Amino acid sequence: QSGPFEAEDTKRIKSGNRFLRYYLVEAANSVKNCDEEFGEYYRKKYKEVPKHQHKRALVLTARKLVRLVDVLLRNDQLYTPRRKVNNAKG
Repeated sequence: QSGPFEAEDTKRIKSGNRFLRYYLVEAANSVKNCDEEFGEYYRKKYKEVPKHQHKRALVLTARKLVRLVDVLLRNDQLYTPRRKVNNAKG
């Protein structure tokens, strides 16, 4: 990136544990298939760009998952997905 120019392809940072990164992305892939909120987030990010859609959306979903796990561990909480409320009368 330079000035107002924003490249479509950017180099991936090689720092950090490659095995941990791999397993976090694999976990994000599973979570996006099982959890509705993560699935919606993945699809939103997938539609944002024309190239490398799956890889980008999956990595961003993994970041979201890491932030969630961090907060849950810091607060000593269990994960409970948000409940959808059906307002239909009947």
